[in-house]
Amino acid sequence: MGGEVSYEYLILGAGPAGLQMGHHLSRAGHSYLILEAGDSPGTFFKKFPRHRALTSRNKIHTGSEDPEIRLRFDECSLLDEDGDGAFRFSDVSHSYLPSADEMVSYLCGYAERHGLNVRCDTRVLRVERTGAGLFRLTAADGSVFSCRRLIVATGTARPHVPSIPGIDLAESYADVSVDPEDFVNQRVLVIGQGSSAAETADNLIPTAALIHTLPDREVERLERSHGQLVVSVCHADGGAEERVYDRVIVATGFRFDDSIFASGCRPEMAPGGRLPARTPEWESFNVPGLYFAGALAQANGLEKHPSGLVHGFRYNVRALFRMLETKHHRRDWPAYEIEPTPEGLVEATFVRLNRASALWQLPGFLHDVIVVDEDWNAARYLEEMPLAYLRQGELGQSSHYYTISLERGEGLHPVVRRWSGGQLISEKHLPEDLFGEWKKPEAHVAPLRYFYMQQLLEIADLESAGYDAPLAEMEPQRLLRIV
Repeated sequence: MGGEVSYEYLILGAGPAGLQMGHHLSRAGHSYLILEAGDSPGTFFKKFPRHRALTSRNKIHTGSEDPEIRLRFDECSLLDEDGDGAFRFSDVSHSYLPSADEMVSYLCGYAERHGLNVRCDTRVLRVERTGAGLFRLTAADGSVFSCRRLIVATGTARPHVPSIPGIDLAESYADVSVDPEDFVNQRVLVIGQGSSAAETADNLIPTAALIHTLPDREVERLERSHGQLVVSVCHADGGAEERVYDRVIVATGFRFDDSIFASGCRPEMAPGGRLPARTPEWESFNVPGLYFAGALAQANGLEKHPSGLVHGFRYNVRALFRMLETKHHRRDWPAYEIEPTPEGLVEATFVRLNRASALWQLPGFLHDVIVVDEDWNAARYLEEMPLAYLRQGELGQSSHYYTISLERGEGLHPVVRRWSGGQLISEKHLPEDLFGEWKKPEAHVAPLRYFYMQQLLEIADLESAGYDAPLAEMEPQRLLRIV
């Protein structure tokens, strides 16, 4: 067993998020260890989803050889900085909707390919805080580990059971039979409206006599009567009724399991009680140094984005890593210089809009940032920053910066905003494009160039740059010919 082993970072869970964070920490040269309760990486996928089919797409043929563009359609792979030699999910499976077993194979291969420091068969029973401010973790086998910073990537591992009288009479998605023959000619109610409820209902279509699904908010009570279940239903319009079923299955998703945390370092929960409450840095509200990654990144209003799925949180994990580098290791957020001219800003913006997979997969959440000096002598481009994090930090107090994002409206479209400190000064929405390619001279390029020119006119003397004062009043088509 040995004595206590110390690391700079400990990661709980060797699922996709834990391995993704381990990859970044490993490349940066940090001391870290990933602790996994199961016998291999990806243990969660050995049981879930129960019906073994993933809903994430593994689209291989995209019409592009650019690995970044291909990630716009690849919802299963983790990020890998090995360029053309990157280990992708397509190296394991060519299925468009792969199986959970194939995900396990991919995660094991990813961990092996990158030599990640994973310790399996290590179930953590207790997490506590020491007098020195470290986290101390005790495992079932008696092993003890400590770290300065703890990253929880266990996902939402405990089934969420709604507070409904009689709910104990129902069966749970986590352990109900998945053999359709066990439901022949039965009337079945599935409580839930997410992916687990959908897959459960779909599996029973060939054999069940009747299948209903209801959100838990419409179920008031369950009672047993004459060998069947009587369900009291209250509809959104105020109507009520009683229905009789042979079986009721609760498939209302999962929640964060905080049972291993001692009282002195137990994280507060967000409203609803399913997820931990966190800051814009994905740090616990009440436990400094405790961070959350992966499916736990669904809190704080991110439910509208795929932050709970691999193709969303792979980018959030990278953003979290950059936050850790900035906060704890004095390493700036990666940035590069661009030409501090309207043309330079336009070129840099469209390169990212037409290529970046992070902006595509997390529309309206991750933003690229251009910070321009007050005298327009220099401009820096920073990629993939959560807006809430940007605005609370020093960078968000800059007097002249832009955010670039893809956002949903009638269709996915680019939005460029100019900020001064915390104040929104101006914004430009460009039209959507059916092919996701924003390259049309008059529809996309000229209007954005015109927008940047207008902002420049407000803060700089254009005559010294060879521009005429009336540019602010010119139409985009005329401006395109000039610049």
